This record gives sequence, C-alpha cells and structure tokens, in this order.
Amino acid sequence: MEIAFAGAYDAPMITGGCPFSRRRFLQAAGGAAGALAASALFPPLLCAAGGKTVDVGVASAASPAERARKAVSLVGGMQAFVARGDVVVLKPNIGWDRTPEQAANTDPEFVVAIAGMCLAAGARSVRVFDRTCNDARRCYANSGIKDAVERFARENRVEDALRIYHVEDRKFVRASIPNALSIREWDLYRDALEADKIVNVPIAKHHSLAGITLGLKNMMGIMGGNRGQIHYRLSECLVDLHRRVPVALTVIDAGRVLLRNGPSGGNLSDVKSFGKAFASRDGIAADVIAAEQIFRLAPRDVGHIGIAMEAGLGVASRAQIRLVEG
Repeated sequence: MEIAFAGAYDAPMITGGCPFSRRRFLQAAGGAAGALAASALFPPLLCAAGGKTVDVGVASAASPAERARKAVSLVGGMQAFVARGDVVVLKPNIGWDRTPEQAANTDPEFVVAIAGMCLAAGARSVRVFDRTCNDARRCYANSGIKDAVERFARENRVEDALRIYHVEDRKFVRASIPNALSIREWDLYRDALEADKIVNVPIAKHHSLAGITLGLKNMMGIMGGNRGQIHYRLSECLVDLHRRVPVALTVIDAGRVLLRNGPSGGNLSDVKSFGKAFASRDGIAADVIAAEQIFRLAPRDVGHIGIAMEAGLGVASRAQIRLVEG
C-alpha cells in the first residue's frame, strides 16, 4: 500500500489492498525526514522555542476539581489566560460512550472546575463541545459532562454564559493553513475559529495508533471531514492544526488514566489512578511532562510530540521546561 496526496487539501488518501501497519504508521507520522521538513518550514511560534523556559504546573489532589484549580493556579491562575469579555471555547474529550470511571473522556468535575475558573476570570461566554467518535447523545450523557455542566450553570445562574452543545455539520468551515506540512486546508469548527481563547482540556490515555493522546491530539475534536485520513500523517497534520488554531491554555486531566486499549477502553482493569493534573500555556510542554511522568516516555518516543517540537510549535527541548509542583 502507498500513501498518495490528492484532493482539494492534500489529505492523505490510501491506495492498495493490504492493511496499514502500526509500524508504517509510526514511520509516516514521526520519522526523521518529516521532522527535518517541519523544522525547515516552520519558524519558532513561541518564545520558548527561542530558548526561554516555560512553566508546567503539576498538581496532585484528592478530587478532580481541586486538581484542576491547583494546576491552573500554579501557572498564574486563569486570569493570566482569559480576559474579561472573552468568548472561550472549552475543549474536553467527550468522544466516547464511556463512563467517567472508564477514563476515556475528561472527568466531568474537572471540566466544570475549568469552566468556573473561566467565568470567574471574566469570560463573557464559555462554550463546551466535541465532535464525538461514538453517538454524540450517548457520549455527552454517559461521560457525565453534559449533566455536570448544565447543573453547574443552573445552580450558579449562568445558563446564558455557560453552554454545552453538539456540533453541527453546517458550522464546519473550510480554513486554509499556510505553509502546511500535510493539510493545506481543512474543515474546522467555526466556534473554535472565532473564539477569543481556547482552553484545551484533554484526558491522558493510551492510544492504539498514536501511542498516547494528550493535548495535541485532543484538538482533533474541532475537525470536520474524514478525520481517519490524517492518522496516516498524524504528526504533521497535528502541527498544521495547531498552527492554524492556537490554544491559550492546556490543562490535562490525569486523575484516572487508561493505560491499555485506548482510546475508547471499556475495561476498568485497564485504568489506573494517578491523581494528577498538568497545566501550561505551552501545550507541547504540558504534553512532554505528562508523557514523561505518566507513561515514562521521552518526547522523541511519541511521534506527534517530537515533530511538533522540531517544527517550533512550542518548546524545542525538555531543558526549556520548568516544573512548578503543588
């Protein structure tokens, strides 16, 4: 089988009849040639890539809400990222028809805590959504996120400011990506493109193709079209996506972690309690530390993290990251 690039936005198309193996996927997604190409095309996007350090808050606490609040406070508090009057998109993982105990989606208490902090910082509107992989209504309900967000909004009388809703096909718009490594344009969700700030709230877990999924991969939930295509050049495509849609803050839920059979899981024996959260304005740095502490993986062990660093999307090395623990 070969990968050919065709169509309006150079999406990878598959030809041939044999399965695309994990080995070949990883070669395509994280190879040295791709990293060198990325380095040549992308200048550093953040000051961290120029040699300065960035902070990653690492919080331990008993409850998901407490972990979320502590992690954000360690990197300056939500007011350092959200300004009064901002329209904020809060992007959790709601992709799977799983309960919170199964650790395939972001914990509902974690999501609500982040939403509350955004409102307290002065956000005019906080919008919560995800393009799910399983049936959307079941994902929103069984994840516990829909009920938790709506209950918080009702109890605090902020129904007009805090909303959770399903994505609509009509709201995906074609967005161009200059100097893209792999996808020159893609259909992205209008609400994410128009938001003043995006707060990315992934759950840390195993992923059968990507190895692990953290902040970088979680943003695939704003993509329309056939997302399965991008897995054949996943690292480059994720760099393209984050170049086009920057994230103000990444807060990773690592309370319960799915260690095997991700991304959907289902078996509680695959879940381990870690009781941590990670936060940073630099999403690459947050992913690096979460990968290191949870999965014992270095940046170059994870294709999409390694190529993002080579591309200048965030920090360029582990040495540029300062841990702030609490």
